[in-house]
Amino acid sequence: MQKSLLIVVSAPSGCGKGTILGQILKDEKYYYSVSATTRAPRQGEIDGVHYRFMPKEQFEQLISENAFLEYAPYCDHYYGTLKQPIEDALAQGRHVILEIEVQGAMQIRKLVPDAKFIFIAPPDLETLRQRLTARGTESEDVITKRIEQAARELQYKEQYDYCIVNNILEDAIADFRSVIRAEELKIN
Repeated sequence: MQKSLLIVVSAPSGCGKGTILGQILKDEKYYYSVSATTRAPRQGEIDGVHYRFMPKEQFEQLISENAFLEYAPYCDHYYGTLKQPIEDALAQGRHVILEIEVQGAMQIRKLVPDAKFIFIAPPDLETLRQRLTARGTESEDVITKRIEQAARELQYKEQYDYCIVNNILEDAIADFRSVIRAEELKIN
């Protein structure tokens, strides 16, 4: 029987991780862990689908109850991964995908060293700026903050097991599938 994998995916905002994972998650062998956050929903985002949106006070209560596998502040908001849904999906034999930022990934690296870590990178920071601007969801100030954050996050990619550069979307999706298939075939 194939072992369930805990797959940690990180990428700077605008690198296409959501688009890549949208294709990967069409396969029912995956369970997507919906992160909790204190930020407000963007247009079209649905609570429980894109994120579990909650007030800061509720998030901090869950921190005190040790309900998170990991959590971290990011751009003035909390983001975190609740433990229980992950444990349930792994017990069902599904691969669990955690889409989290690098701080949280490094916390999980310490707690679950056998998890598989995938970093999705942009071809370069200028391409990333163009992608963020094209989204039209944030002000220029927020985009500048996100580019600065991306530069810091890119310094962590060496601490991941795999790095996929999303230059051509179809290639990045194929690369992701190849990484998981290789992990499924591993003997040890």
